[in-house]
Amino acid sequence: VQLQASGGGLVQAGGSLRLSCEASGSIFSLLNLAWYRQAPGKQRDWVASVTTGGYTNYRDSVKGRFTISRDDAQNTMWMQMNSLRPEDTGVYYCSASGQIGSYWGQGSLVTVSS
Repeated sequence: VQLQASGGGLVQAGGSLRLSCEASGSIFSLLNLAWYRQAPGKQRDWVASVTTGGYTNYRDSVKGRFTISRDDAQNTMWMQMNSLRPEDTGVYYCSASGQIGSYWGQGSLVTVSS
C-alpha cells in the first residue's frame, strides 16, 4: 500500500484547508486510517482517525474544527481543517494500519500564520 498526501499550504489563522490521502492497492477498505502531525522540533502526534467501520476520533485540540472522512470506493481519506490556528502548523502525515501491517504517506506541510 502506498499513500500520497496532498492539500497542505500556507493559510492565515481562521482559515481552512483540506488534506487528501490517496492510496494504491485493493485493501484500503480493510485498513484503519489516521492523520498525524509533526510540529517543528517536536514529536509526531496523532490528530484524528477513522476506522474501517467509519468510527471517528479526534485529539481534543482539534475537536469541532477538523473532520476526518474516507471513501473506500475512491481509496481516499480526507481531513477538513477549519478555524486553523498557528499551533496547527506542522507536517501532516496520513497513516493506514491493519492486520497486514502499517503504512505511512509522505508529509504535507501546513503553515498557519497569525
